[in-house]
Amino acid sequence: MQEYRNGGHTVWDCKYHLVWTTKYRYPVLKGDVGYRCRDLLREIAMSREMVIYAGSINRDHVHLLIGIPPNMSVSKAVQYLKGKSSHKLMSEFRMLKKRYWGQHLWARGYWVATSGNVTDEVWMEYIKNQQPPELDDEFRVV
Repeated sequence: MQEYRNGGHTVWDCKYHLVWTTKYRYPVLKGDVGYRCRDLLREIAMSREMVIYAGSINRDHVHLLIGIPPNMSVSKAVQYLKGKSSHKLMSEFRMLKKRYWGQHLWARGYWVATSGNVTDEVWMEYIKNQQPPELDDEFRVV
């Protein structure tokens, strides 16, 4: 899985495992909202030259194995992903606006680890096997 990316004067491979949750851990990322969230994260990542290698959207949190260019900090990448996706989802889904009347879909903060600590295959397997504690109507957005 060694894929190096090229910049003007750089060759890089910076992968991170990111996790963030919905505010109050409300399970709102189901059905159309989950699918739209997936599409938005892909669009935002592509527009900022980030590469999503694996991802899982559960009802109340998001997992991504993502490549971020070295000229962008992880915190700035998360700011783009969470900020733009929140804004779009809130404007497109009325029920989110009702639940999150303060205009904040995502909880503060995020969890991040570099993929150098664990192999990429282990992260992808972990993300692929993410399931809610009890299986509820076999919901899966991949």
